[in-house]
Amino acid sequence: MAKTRAVRGATLNAESSRFNLPAREADGDWLDARDEIDGAAPPLRTTVTVEHPRTILTRNASPDVPFDQSINPYRGCEHGCIYCFARPSHAFHDLSPGLDFESRLFAKPSAAALLRAELAKPGYVCKPIAMGTNTDPYQPIEGEWRVTRGVLEVLREVDHPVTITTKSDRVVRDLDLLAPMGAKGLAAVCLSVTSLDPRIAMTVEPRAPAPERRLTAVRRLADAGVPVFVSIAPVIPAITDHELEHLIERAAEAGARGCFYIPVRLPWEVAPLFRAWLDRHFPERAGKVMATIQSLRGGRDNDPDFFTRMKGSGAWADLLKVRFGRACRKHGLGNERMTLRTDLFRAPRGPQGELF
Repeated sequence: MAKTRAVRGATLNAESSRFNLPAREADGDWLDARDEIDGAAPPLRTTVTVEHPRTILTRNASPDVPFDQSINPYRGCEHGCIYCFARPSHAFHDLSPGLDFESRLFAKPSAAALLRAELAKPGYVCKPIAMGTNTDPYQPIEGEWRVTRGVLEVLREVDHPVTITTKSDRVVRDLDLLAPMGAKGLAAVCLSVTSLDPRIAMTVEPRAPAPERRLTAVRRLADAGVPVFVSIAPVIPAITDHELEHLIERAAEAGARGCFYIPVRLPWEVAPLFRAWLDRHFPERAGKVMATIQSLRGGRDNDPDFFTRMKGSGAWADLLKVRFGRACRKHGLGNERMTLRTDLFRAPRGPQGELF
């Protein structure tokens, strides 16, 4: 299937050379014909390919993230956030982390069945499953494919804990599942809000729902009894950092239990994509933005080291930490985390109704 969307995040579709993949070249004859026939490139279409994975749970051993296992219902993300640290994953498939990442998507419709089989294994140990770690589980194609909902239906059935991180108010569609799970201490949601300025939001994350819609989703989740948090991620120097205190204020007003923040990260191919984006949209401040990012990352575009990559280091990082702490205290947001129960889990039932 394919559909057309006018706005994209990345300004180019640069190839990755990390995996010795063959470079792709534009067909010059086609370009000449295009100019003669209609004078402009056709709109970039979003395509969705069915993926058939053998397993659906991804294990994690990083000390920087608070989860041991995760599920990604999709590969790639149509939200088009220019800073997305997951963009380089598309290079593994001989696709560009640029425009390919946000337009050539993969769906995993077998996710729920694979999850059920995984949870039924005799040696399975129940730990919270994180969704939204490498792709947004509520990006636009979820409206049709409903892979995320299928996964949640399995988790609710067996009382398995789940955390969800998303930039989309589409998450409220599944309140019928999340509210009873939240009441049992089995579900928590984190809405990511980067900027409250519609113009900046449309540039940074062009096809994610508007910030006000996300804050409305925070309120609806909170009113339904679902533990909800707000992630201010990423904080981009000289573009969004001035909004930090206001974002925390609005999160508290919407009913969030806590906030998190992460300074912008630029791993692998994200750095040149981000630089090209800066040159296109913020040329007057591109140098300042990159200089501040490098001051956060030990003089580099990115710091991949454990323990520092999520917070940064140096004077700017220290100031950001102080500002964040003061604003949270001012608005009554403590250090509550997404702690969930694991003792209610029951293995899935077999075809004859018996427990595995």
